Amino acid sequence: MREMDEQERRRFLSEGTRTAKLATVRADGSPHVVPVWFVIDDDGALVFNVDGGSLKAKALRRDQRVSLCVDDETPPYAFVLVEGTAEVTYEVEEMLPWATRIGARYIGAEAAEAFGRRNAVPGELLVRVRATRVIARAGIAD
Repeated sequence: MREMDEQERRRFLSEGTRTAKLATVRADGSPHVVPVWFVIDDDGALVFNVDGGSLKAKALRRDQRVSLCVDDETPPYAFVLVEGTAEVTYEVEEMLPWATRIGARYIGAEAAEAFGRRNAVPGELLVRVRATRVIARAGIAD
C-alpha cells in the first residue's frame, strides 16, 4: 500500500464515473451516508448539487462538516477520503455550469445540458467541499 500524491489523487477522483459517498451528521448526531455525483474545481474542491429538501441538504445547512469517500473496488484497490467543510450556495446561475459538468461526466455530453437545467433550479443547493484532511491510498492489496 502507498500514499497517492496530489496529482494522482486528482486523476483518481476525476476518472470515470466513480461516485463519492457523502457522510453528514443528522440532527440526532447519527451518521447519514449517501452517494453523490461530483466534479473537481480548479482549486481541488469537490463540487456537487443536492435537492434542498433532502436529509443531506438539511444536515449540510445545520453542520457543514462532511466526509466523502471515493473508492476503486477492483484489485489492487484504492480510495480517497476527504474530510472538510461544505460551502453551500442557492444561486441557480452559479449552479448551472457545475450541474452541466456533472451531467457530462455521469450521463454523457449529449444529455449534459438537459441534466444541468433539470438540476440547477430554485430549491437545489450547490455544494463545494474544501478539504481539511485527505487520506489517499493505492495498491491496498499489494
